[in-house]
Amino acid sequence: MGMLEGKTLLVTGVLTNASIAFHTARLAQEQGARVILTSFGRQMKLTQIASRKLPVEAPVVELDVTDAEHVAALADRVREHTDHLDGVVHSIGFAPQSVMGGNFLAAEWADVATALEVSAYSLKSLAVATQQLLGEGGAIVGLTFDGRYAWPVYDWMGVAKAAFEATARYLARDLGPSGIRVNVVSAGPIKTTAAKSIPGFEQMEGNWDSRAPLGWDSTDPEPTARAVVALLSDWFPATTGEMLHVDGGFHAMGQ
Repeated sequence: MGMLEGKTLLVTGVLTNASIAFHTARLAQEQGARVILTSFGRQMKLTQIASRKLPVEAPVVELDVTDAEHVAALADRVREHTDHLDGVVHSIGFAPQSVMGGNFLAAEWADVATALEVSAYSLKSLAVATQQLLGEGGAIVGLTFDGRYAWPVYDWMGVAKAAFEATARYLARDLGPSGIRVNVVSAGPIKTTAAKSIPGFEQMEGNWDSRAPLGWDSTDPEPTARAVVALLSDWFPATTGEMLHVDGGFHAMGQ
């Protein structure tokens, strides 16, 4: 019997089978969960292709987190496949290249606002949209890249991640009375499609493997996906507002 046996999960952010979200969905299915994916626009076809590579093909519902109508309709779209959710995975992030890659001081507010809306505020939007489907014991898990530090080239996306992590803490406060846990996983650098869009990503990846006590494989998203699955399970019933590092121990080392 798997650790997610009988649970139903909504997983965002599956674009290719190289993504953390894809491996989270795969492991969740292997642990007994039923999975529903989200996507929108031109990405929808890619998500559907990736879905067919899962152990069990998952339905894909439409969701653009910046579209108020999509967010308002999400619960009804999910109800076409299930009457409840036990967990939600937030794996959504975007920032225009103009606000990364050493452009911190030159960034314009319109582009910064896009990064904050998509990468941080969307966690609140997703939580509110699915709250009525999540019951006692439900879990929301988001993916981040430790927003406590000023990373090379990450710039305003780093600010967005800091806002994302703060949003998770406030959600943990407000959803806790309903029995809903909210946690985030801070992964080390992984060569996903999103990472490849960061100008100078190799500067962030840099010496991660040599500095992490356990080492680090930036091509392997499975350790991170395992952590997400664990937080979605019943094995963390009293944990909320937490940031769990899956980075080979890099975060604990001095310069």
